[in-house]
Amino acid sequence: MRVAVFGGDGFVGWPTCLHLSNAGHDVTIVDNLSRRRIDTELGVQSLTPMDSIQERLRIWKQVSGKTIRFELLDIATEYTRVKLWLDEFRPDALVHLAQQRAAPYSMKSDRLKTYTVNNNTNATHNLLSALVELGLDTHFIHLGTMGVYGYSDIGATIPEGYLTVNVRLDDGQEVSRKILYPADPGSVYHMTKCMDQIMFAFYANNDQIRATDLHQGIVWGTHTDQTRRHEQLVNRFDYDGDYGTVLNRFLIQAAIKHPLTVHGTGGQTRAFIHIQDSVRCIELALNNPPARGERPKIFNQMTEVFRIRDLAKLVSELSGVEIVYLPNPRKEASENDMKVANQQFLDLGLEPITLQVGMLEELVHVAGKYAHRIDASKIPAQSGWTADLQSRISTIVDFNPAQRKV
Repeated sequence: MRVAVFGGDGFVGWPTCLHLSNAGHDVTIVDNLSRRRIDTELGVQSLTPMDSIQERLRIWKQVSGKTIRFELLDIATEYTRVKLWLDEFRPDALVHLAQQRAAPYSMKSDRLKTYTVNNNTNATHNLLSALVELGLDTHFIHLGTMGVYGYSDIGATIPEGYLTVNVRLDDGQEVSRKILYPADPGSVYHMTKCMDQIMFAFYANNDQIRATDLHQGIVWGTHTDQTRRHEQLVNRFDYDGDYGTVLNRFLIQAAIKHPLTVHGTGGQTRAFIHIQDSVRCIELALNNPPARGERPKIFNQMTEVFRIRDLAKLVSELSGVEIVYLPNPRKEASENDMKVANQQFLDLGLEPITLQVGMLEELVHVAGKYAHRIDASKIPAQSGWTADLQSRISTIVDFNPAQRKV
């Protein structure tokens, strides 16, 4: 299958490309390399050393015998080039990962809020519009987020994308309808993902675009079967306050024997998935497309849920590092529960990697191995959701672990 992976140089994109290439697909990466430029902007680098995209692809060719091509293209701003490239490549499927993916970064300033909206929304719409204009029957696979559902606790399991509701008619009768689960974004980044699912619904209905939206949880883990094949194929590992996920941050703090910093009460519940499972899910979605004219398929791409304080406890027990509590820079409930349906991927054969099984490898063989590359000053969160919360950031940035041990 001819597969275009937009954003294939990124954290999920790179191992996805290797996984699909290894499975025999004809893969091309389309990327503007913006994630590398943001590293320079933030003054931080991936914990794992990353070669250029050209060198990575050379190594993959060397170890696998397979070729992945690369196209430098900004799909959010270069619509004409996007359309010309799609017309030439004519992919059977495209995997859309070319979006600014960090909630804290999207809330960092008004400039970055605007950048996130312009980049993410235009990228998605440009691809959809080009497919329609060219008359391509390409399966559009999009990496979304569990954050479209919000993190409130209503005491019911979150369904996979659609909610069944009963509507009372004027004559008193009731009819049942399936609607998109009500959007409740918690950041500008999450808001753009909510906008994406509306675009998919429109283009599927209006132009019979075949779309699959993967509402993904927090991704953890560094290696997949393919990235392990050579040192230079290693995936990126972000640990900074903007791009580093909560588990990565805990692992880095544990590696340098720094107390684990939990924001707020730690009662926030989140969904998680290992990077190996993430690329498997993308392949399962690729192999099970919706029919033309069918509404978008929506999968909840996650395998486990954890409260943040329980996650910190797991890392603390593995590492012997203490836990401290700091002000929360996010505007969110201090406590929430979360139950998530993910039966579709399980029915397709997914066998999840659990945190208890895989986390020790991350702590010892990734965080520990590259601990000399850690810049501890980049670990604290530095983006506040509101002006009031932003004023608390200095408390976090200037945190002295000796004063706040628990």
